This record gives sequence, C-alpha cells and structure tokens, in this order.
Amino acid sequence: MEATSVKTRDMYKGLRDKFLFSNDINSIYILLALYDIEENISSISPSYMSKSDIKRKIKYVLANREDRDIISQNLSIAIHEDINRLELCFCLEGYKHGFSSKKWTNIIENKALELYGFEKLYQKTHLFHFDTSNKTMNELKKKCKKELDIKERKDRYIETLVYTFSNKIIKKKIIELDKYIDKQIRMNFEFYDIKLGEDKYNLRDEEIDKVYLSIVNSLIKKMKIIYKEAFWYAVNDKVLGMYY
Repeated sequence: MEATSVKTRDMYKGLRDKFLFSNDINSIYILLALYDIEENISSISPSYMSKSDIKRKIKYVLANREDRDIISQNLSIAIHEDINRLELCFCLEGYKHGFSSKKWTNIIENKALELYGFEKLYQKTHLFHFDTSNKTMNELKKKCKKELDIKERKDRYIETLVYTFSNKIIKKKIIELDKYIDKQIRMNFEFYDIKLGEDKYNLRDEEIDKVYLSIVNSLIKKMKIIYKEAFWYAVNDKVLGMYY
C-alpha cells in the first residue's frame, strides 16, 4: 500500500514538473483528471502577476542604468508566461490540498449549518469563498491561513519549489537577457564612414543577482497568497458539493 502511494506521488510530481519545467500543457490536464477535481476547479483561477508589476520591480533594481526601461520591458515579457505557469501550479496545489482537507471541511460545514441550516444550505451556490461580511468566518479564514503559514515555515514546500523553478527557468533568461531584447539598429557616423550596429544589453553579475532575488522574493510572496486562497476556495467548494 505504501509503495503504491509513493509511486502515485512520484507520478503526480513528474507531471507537475513536466508542466512547470518543460511547458507540457497536456500534463496539467492529466493532473486535473487524476486529482478528480477538474469540474470543481474550473471556476477558480489565480490572480496573475501583471507584466507591469514585474517590469516595475526590475526597473527599480536597475534604477542606475539608462537602459532600464528597455531591459525591464523585454525581460518582463520574456518571463511572464513562465510566472503564469508557476501561479497556475500553486493554484492547483492549494485547491487539491484544500479539497482533501477533512479538518477544514468539517469546520466550514459545521459553521455553514449553524448559520444557514440544512434547507438554506442546499440552495446556496456560494458559501464563504469571498464573503467578508461575517466576522466569525473572517476569523476562521485567518486561522486557516495562519495554519498554512505555520506548515509552510516548517516544510518550506512553496519556497523550495519557487527557488528551484526560478533557478532553472527564470535565472537563465536574466543571464541571457540580450537574446530577449528587441534590437534597434544603431547608425554611427565617423567622418564619412557609416557603421551599422546593434546595442548590447548585458547585466553585470551583481545586477543579475539583484534582479533574480527581487523576482524570487516577489514570487514567493505571491505563490503563498495564491496557495492559501485556492485552499480556502476548495474547502468551501467541497462543503457546497456535499449539499447539491
């Protein structure tokens, strides 16, 4: 039984990694089918980081460079889809873990019955997914998120995966920045000779490190938020599904 469980986890991890590191779209659909939550998760999507957010962070780090606008614009475009992929991954992971959480399903179900009763609960299309009007539920949501934060500080699952992904995918594009810049042809006039050339956009080692760390730190914060919101959303979905 234990061997089967390990094989299953390895298979899930393999599919997740193919999606994350090889951009294999089919892997994410297979994962959804295996998790048996495809129908449920169709109504949720992560709040993606915009290119302007990424651009602003890069531009801030490179404040002393005259070409910071060109670099931040092109680099943010180059890594945007990669970041979207990471966000979708953590949205799915958070939802999966929330959907399978017996503890929090029981807590939310008991509170829902206490507030609405059986009859009204059967009529509900949403529970406490985004509802901030009930003080008790707000406190419960904070408690749920705090519990997830404590678990993350212990396991460092989110942080580790973000660092691994960023090191394999994001850092390479920062180092090879010049490949992702839309080049402008520059004309140099020296006496009567006209020379054509392209500007080069390369970062020094310390600039690479600063840009990389700025992006990674932002990603860690964002992925924790996405994971916790998806977890909470899934718990509410699970309770609703029990009373359809």
